[in-house]
Amino acid sequence: MAQAEQELIEFVKNALSRGASRDEIAQALSRAGWAQDQIRPAMAAFAEQDFIVPVPRPRPYVSARDAFYYLLLFFTLGLSAYYFCSLVFDIINVTIPDLTRPENWRDYAEDGIRHAIAVLVVAFPLYLFLTAKIASEVRKVPEKRASHVRKWLTYIALFLAAVTIVCDLSVLIYQFLKGDLTIQVSLKVLTVAVVAGLIFTVYLRSVGRDEKDG
Repeated sequence: MAQAEQELIEFVKNALSRGASRDEIAQALSRAGWAQDQIRPAMAAFAEQDFIVPVPRPRPYVSARDAFYYLLLFFTLGLSAYYFCSLVFDIINVTIPDLTRPENWRDYAEDGIRHAIAVLVVAFPLYLFLTAKIASEVRKVPEKRASHVRKWLTYIALFLAAVTIVCDLSVLIYQFLKGDLTIQVSLKVLTVAVVAGLIFTVYLRSVGRDEKDG
């Protein structure tokens, strides 16, 4: 634990011991320059119950098992997103002919469709299963919301989704300015934008819920 975080928790503990209310403590810390992201975890470190001394809450603990679940969750998310886009791309290639492609392009596209479906049949159900399992465990043990592994991977997913959206829109504008904005390119850019936008929205809401509950 960082020294500043430990000092902040000690301050909250001493203030609660002396009878200060949570609102008073939060206001004092805010006036002193502490950020809300620092104040909330320090306040949440102690249970809201009457006792002669502040009662500490259990600290968030992430076992190797939990870390494995989180890593596998985001791996299957990335795999599902990539191969869903690949599937849509190959379907577009098959349904909207392009005479500039080589003669055997259709064989490659059809093989790509089979490959994408095979990956999605395994990866996406596993992602849904892990999402439901982790959500169930977080409901039972709310302290797991504060998991550093969970937070880091969530923000990494948000970052990658945001970068994908920016790059996707840049490609769209570039193709438009170049005069090469075909229906195929437009549909592929739209596919990437929708997938990345959904991921960004879902995990941004997850971060918002964690901040509110934390």
